[in-house]
Amino acid sequence: MTDTRIEPPVAADERAMLRAWLDWHRETLAVKCQGLTEEQLRLRSVPPSSMSLLGLVRHMADVERAWFRRRLNGEDLGSIYYSDDDPDGEFDNVDTASAEEAFATWHAEIEQARAAEEACADLDAMTKTDRQGVHYSLRWIMCHMIEEYARHNGHADLLRERIDGATGE
Repeated sequence: MTDTRIEPPVAADERAMLRAWLDWHRETLAVKCQGLTEEQLRLRSVPPSSMSLLGLVRHMADVERAWFRRRLNGEDLGSIYYSDDDPDGEFDNVDTASAEEAFATWHAEIEQARAAEEACADLDAMTKTDRQGVHYSLRWIMCHMIEEYARHNGHADLLRERIDGATGE
């Protein structure tokens, strides 16, 4: 794995720090997937889990969309890889899924998320739509996204080590 991540600054204003850590974690997932075949990206963890690296990429595309576009911006968009009838579709339906499509979709959602974040005047901006009656600040969303990526990057570490023994931060 070639690590091209940019270390977050040790001192910066709050918004710059949140952006840097979120981007670092986004790139960490990309590094964990680097150099693998579609078949390797589809490999599951351990039963009964359907988690795979490809599933994580698809999941994070939906998470980016949900928090930044659907909730923060109020865009009327559906989910990409899952539905009410298939709530774990992003993980369960990877056997014939295209890695190229999933990565392109994930990167496009990241760019849309960055644009939504940058369009907000400050971190106290609240979501336009709620989640179960609760509105969230942009600050909360960015902290949550860092946590979401950090947790799933731990999963990605284990998946990658299982695939080819590669480990790393």
